[in-house]
Parts: sequence; structure tokens; C-alpha cells
Amino acid sequence: MPQIKSQKKRALTNLKRSTAVTSEKSYLKTAIKNVLKAVAVKDVDAAKAAYDLANSRLDKSVTSGIHHKNYAARQKARLSKAVNSIQ
Repeated sequence: MPQIKSQKKRALTNLKRSTAVTSEKSYLKTAIKNVLKAVAVKDVDAAKAAYDLANSRLDKSVTSGIHHKNYAARQKARLSKAVNSIQ
């Protein structure tokens, strides 16, 4: 356990931040999986809706520093290719 007051504060901050990052990553992965599920079932409307949500979550993860911009671009390209394949 930290002994210094600033170390105690930092430990709490790190815990809060790691929880937020873990939650955001999980939400993003779920959004990506929902797109792929809709594509597998060939449901165009659901796939487009899920794709829009996944895009916004990817942009937010880049903005908040969770993921690199190239990761987001790669995922967007992969998902758009999948959605376009069922139209």
C-alpha cells in the first residue's frame, strides 16, 4: 500500500481510469460483434445501424486515447466491407 498521500490519490485515479478504459473497450468490442452478427444473418438494416454505432465508438476510443487511429481505420474498413458484402 502507498504511504504518501499523493501516491494514495494516484492509486485511486489509476483504478478509476483502468475501469473506465476496460468498460469502453468492452463496449466497443460488443459493438463490433453486433455488426458481424447482423452481417452473418444478412440483416441489412440491423447491420447498418450497428455499423454506425461501432463507427462512433471507434472514433470515441481514438479521441480518448484508448486506441490508435490506424486501429480504428482498419476496423472501420473491415466492418464496412462486411456490411457492403450483404447489400
